[in-house]
Amino acid sequence: MGLLGFLIVGLICGALAKAILSDRAVGGWLASLVIGVLGALLGGFLGSVIFDTGLGGFFEIRTWLLALGGSLLVLLIYGAITGRGRR
Repeated sequence: MGLLGFLIVGLICGALAKAILSDRAVGGWLASLVIGVLGALLGGFLGSVIFDTGLGGFFEIRTWLLALGGSLLVLLIYGAITGRGRR
């Protein structure tokens, strides 16, 4: 997958993660992109360590699931560090 495809996956998965965990949402579309790209990197790394599979092509379901799972994990970690979501 090329850099542009990776950024598109990151943007979409970051936006989905922000929609799922709306109480921990930060910033606008740029924050979604950063969260999604970091999540895709983290998801790809964890996928290769745990499941022995990494990120694949743009249209592979494992790429999207790993990126979304990583983005959710990044938002949860960010919420734990900053104390967001506690009410």
